[in-house]
Amino acid sequence: MQPLQRLGAVAGPDPVAARIVTALITAVFVQGVGASAVLPLLPLYLRAHGTSAAFVGTVMGSFFIAGVLTQYGAGHLTDRIGHRVVIIGGLCLYAAASLGFMAAVGAGGYAGLRAVQGVGSGAVQVASLALVGLVVPLERRGRAYSAVFAAQLAGLGIGPLAGSAVGVDHLRWLFVVTAALSLAAVVPVGLGTARAPSPASPDAGPDSPLNVSRALVGVALIGVAGGLVTGVYEACWSLLLHSRHAADWQIGLSWTLFALPFALFSPIAGRLADRLDRRWLAAIAVVASSAFAALYPFLTSVGLLVGLGAVEAIGVAIAFPAAQSLLTQVATARTQGRAQGFFTTAETASIAIAAAVGGALFGAARWMPFVAAALAGLVIVAVLPSLWRGLPGHASNREAVSDVPLPVPLSAPH
Repeated sequence: MQPLQRLGAVAGPDPVAARIVTALITAVFVQGVGASAVLPLLPLYLRAHGTSAAFVGTVMGSFFIAGVLTQYGAGHLTDRIGHRVVIIGGLCLYAAASLGFMAAVGAGGYAGLRAVQGVGSGAVQVASLALVGLVVPLERRGRAYSAVFAAQLAGLGIGPLAGSAVGVDHLRWLFVVTAALSLAAVVPVGLGTARAPSPASPDAGPDSPLNVSRALVGVALIGVAGGLVTGVYEACWSLLLHSRHAADWQIGLSWTLFALPFALFSPIAGRLADRLDRRWLAAIAVVASSAFAALYPFLTSVGLLVGLGAVEAIGVAIAFPAAQSLLTQVATARTQGRAQGFFTTAETASIAIAAAVGGALFGAARWMPFVAAALAGLVIVAVLPSLWRGLPGHASNREAVSDVPLPVPLSAPH
């Protein structure tokens, strides 16, 4: 079976839509491999280069703070000039900042470089996910989003193995690899999205401001819940394992064993999101993730920590396509970029706060950042029913959705 035929089950029968999804899958996989190669050991690299434990959280958080400040703007730009330019620009920014880590720039310089990486990564994420929502029919978006996330997580699963093999002492050379892979990801985007529809074309309908409805806020809160846990993991997971006397290879393996189950389970998660109630799927996944986060700091076995992380990945794999599919239901074709910008800004803000505060809380007590993020997730789930009242959870209930964007015809001028 040809690649585009296989993608037909994900993106729909249109070969151009399948080609676009294939290009995004390839790009996020390649870039994910490079970005994740340095990520697990980056807090330890920063400590080895004179960064205090408290400021490690600030450096890691600067990536997300920059995203908070720029992601809605990236979404607005996507709605105006198109997805392709924004994605390619973001990849180039990430590559340039990665090369900067080769120099000894001090704690402040590392924070600045990590911030530039956050701008580039945020632009790529917003524009890529908005493009999927624009070209893939609603009833297949769960599968399309799960395929994109699976490719990204597969890359994130492979990268840490390389980082662990190189070790902290030689980690600086992996920044060159990160830059090279980010630039390599430009190739499939440039070729595969050349015929992507323009969100500003007449076929996309009249432009209008993004409607910040209760339903949109509810979907964004799913991103917030996941972001709080992610931020804690970004700043504290490697430190927690290190405190349990885990070796470098075990730390890298823990990231890999989270990413690979996510990638393997994603096809099933996508089908579930297209067939079951997306609201329930997203909420249950947040509850499960919160429970795991609250448990981790009280475990002393490295093997158990790594193994449970792999199990948690299944719940996270369900949350992503369910939440993203719901997000596309509350935006028009002309506001998909801004809706993604709104969602990712909320998600990234929570990651930034959790990463920045998590390092300080970890210094006070190892359990504090994990338990705090878990409790916040449970509170968010409790308010979702009131926010999602009237929002259809099934893709088949199209007549009940007042603002569902139909895919823009791929023959539209651009």
